[in-house]
Amino acid sequence: MATFRRDVDIGRQVKLMEWIKIELLDQVSALFRACHTGAEGLIADALSGILISVYVLARRVGLSPGEIDRKALEKLTKTKEIGHEAETWFGDLGAVENHLRGR
Repeated sequence: MATFRRDVDIGRQVKLMEWIKIELLDQVSALFRACHTGAEGLIADALSGILISVYVLARRVGLSPGEIDRKALEKLTKTKEIGHEAETWFGDLGAVENHLRGR
């Protein structure tokens, strides 16, 4: 009986992982559609869905939201150092960095 339960749990894990990946793709597609129409509310909805999917997927593979945030901060710092246009032209990376640090 214990083996059956473990198999069911593994099956659920696999099913959930596949669902999260599909949800992530669906949200990216919704973002592209929303950007095409310029609907700010739909853009925000799709972006928030992407964030949720990323954090849930991270949790499923054993990473905490804090670990994802720390890794994003490291990546932002490195990207700013190389002079990415998003930072040099608009200051976008610094704004995201400030947001993450302010959490």
